[in-house]
Amino acid sequence: MTEAPSNNTKTDTQPNPVRLGYIALALILGTITFLVVPAESVNSEGEVIAGLSSTGRAILAIAIVMATLWISAALPMAVTALMPLLLFPLCTGGTISIKTTAAPYAHDLIFLFMGGFMMSLAMQQWGLHRRLALHVVLLIGTQPARLVAGLMLSCAFISMWVSNTATTVMMLPIAMSIVELVRAELSKADSPLLPAPGQAFNFAICLMLGIAYAASMGGIATLIGTPPNALMAAFLMDNYQIEMSFAKWTLMALPLVGIFLPIAWLLLTRIIFPIRIQSIPGGRAFIRKELEKQGPLSRGELMVLIVFATTAVAWMTRPLLVKLQLPGGLRPLAGLSDPGIAMGAAIALFCLPVDLKRGVFALTWKQASKLPWGILILFGGGLSLAAAFKAAGVTEFIGRSVSGLDHPPTWAMIFLAVSITALISELTSNIASTAILLPMFAAVAEGLNIAPLLMIIPATIGASFAFMMPVATPPNALVFASGEIKISHMCKAGIWLNIVGITLVMLHMYFVVIPVLGM
Repeated sequence: MTEAPSNNTKTDTQPNPVRLGYIALALILGTITFLVVPAESVNSEGEVIAGLSSTGRAILAIAIVMATLWISAALPMAVTALMPLLLFPLCTGGTISIKTTAAPYAHDLIFLFMGGFMMSLAMQQWGLHRRLALHVVLLIGTQPARLVAGLMLSCAFISMWVSNTATTVMMLPIAMSIVELVRAELSKADSPLLPAPGQAFNFAICLMLGIAYAASMGGIATLIGTPPNALMAAFLMDNYQIEMSFAKWTLMALPLVGIFLPIAWLLLTRIIFPIRIQSIPGGRAFIRKELEKQGPLSRGELMVLIVFATTAVAWMTRPLLVKLQLPGGLRPLAGLSDPGIAMGAAIALFCLPVDLKRGVFALTWKQASKLPWGILILFGGGLSLAAAFKAAGVTEFIGRSVSGLDHPPTWAMIFLAVSITALISELTSNIASTAILLPMFAAVAEGLNIAPLLMIIPATIGASFAFMMPVATPPNALVFASGEIKISHMCKAGIWLNIVGITLVMLHMYFVVIPVLGM
C-alpha cells in the first residue's frame, strides 16, 4: 500500500522562484489549450461533429493546469487535487456545480482505502508487519540469494496491506545490518569477494533494490495495495458500471506479481548484479536474534492479526457472501461491500481491548490520526477530474478525434498504455498520472472501438512500474539514501525490469485478464 502524500517522493514544493515559474507555466499552458482547441460545431441535423463547448474547453484547460502542477510539484499534490472545487464551478459558469464536483471526494472506494490505511496503522503500531516479514525470511533461508528472495517476498506481501514506504522503512535497517554483518565476516576471512571501498558490492545492491522493487510490485496485487488500483475501480464503476471487486482484482493481479517477483529476483541476483558469495556465517542467527527482540506475540498483535485475517477472507469471499440465502429467502449480507468490510475492520480495531484496565485498544485515534489524508484528497481530485471529462464532453471529443485513425492492433494499444503510464510515473505521483491518463486512454479506446478495459487495466498496472529513478517512489529514494547504490545501478536494473514488466503485462492481459473478465 502506498503512503501519503503519494507514491512519489517528488511531493514537496519546489524552491519559491522555480515554484512561481511552474505555476505561471501551468496557467500559460492552460490558456493556450483553451484558445487552441476548436470551438464546438454542429451539422445540419444538430449533431456535434467537431470541437468542444466552452465548458469542455475550460475543463480540458484546467486538466492541463493540474497535470503541469502535479508533474512539476509546484504545489503539494493534494492542494492541486483540491482545485476542481474552485475552478470547475467558476470556469464553467456553474454548468458543473460545486455539489457535482465535490461528490467524488466522498466516493465509496475512498472509504475502502481509509479502512485499509487504518488496518495498516494498527499493524505498524504493534509491529505485526515486522514479525511477519522476519518469519518469511527465516522460512526461505539465509544464504545470500535466498536472503534477497526472503526480503523481497516479505516486502511484497506486506505492501499488499501496508504502505510501501512503511514496509521499506521497516526492512531497510534489517538489510543494512545484514550487509554490515557480511562485510565484517568477509573482512575477517580476508575474502577476495569483499570489494574495495567505493566499489560496487553486488550483494548490497541486490538487497537494496530488491526491497524497493518488491515493495512497489506487492501493491499491484490488491485494490488497497496502491492508490491507482482503487482509482481504477472507482473509474470503472462511475463510467462503465463495471464492479471491480477486491476478489476479482486480486484473482487477476496476483498471478502477475507471482511471476514478476521471482523474475526480478533472478535478474537482480544472477544477471544484472550476480551474487558470488555462497554463504553468510551467522545469517540465520541474526534473523533469530531480530525475532527475539520482538518478544512473544503480544495481545495487540494477536488482535490485529485476527482482524487482518478476517478482513482478507471477507474481501476474497464477498462475492459468495452476498449470495448467502437463509430459509425464507432472506439474504442478510446482500448489502455487504468491500468499503463496508474495510470500515468494519477499522471500527473493530477501535473496539477490541488490549488492556481494558488501562484503556488500551488495538487501534487508538492518536495512531489513526496519522492517516494519509493527502492520498484521499488526491484520490477524490482524480475522480472529480474524470467525472468532469465525461460531463463536459471531453471524453467524447477525444474519441471523435481518434475515430478516423486506422484501427491499430490491440497489442499495440496495450503496449502504449502501460509504457506511457510507467514513464510518466517515473516523474510524478502514480495516482496523479493515473488520474490524468485513465479518462484519456478510455476515450481513445472508445474512439478506436477497443474495449476500454484493454487500456485502463494495463495503464493502472504500469503506474507501479517506476523502477528507474530514485525520485520515482519513496522506496527507491530510501534505498538510494542508504549509500549502497548509485543512480546508474538503479537505472540499469530499472530498464530491465520495465522491459520485462511491460512484456509480462501484455501476456497477462491476453492469458489472464481477458479470460477472467470474459472479454
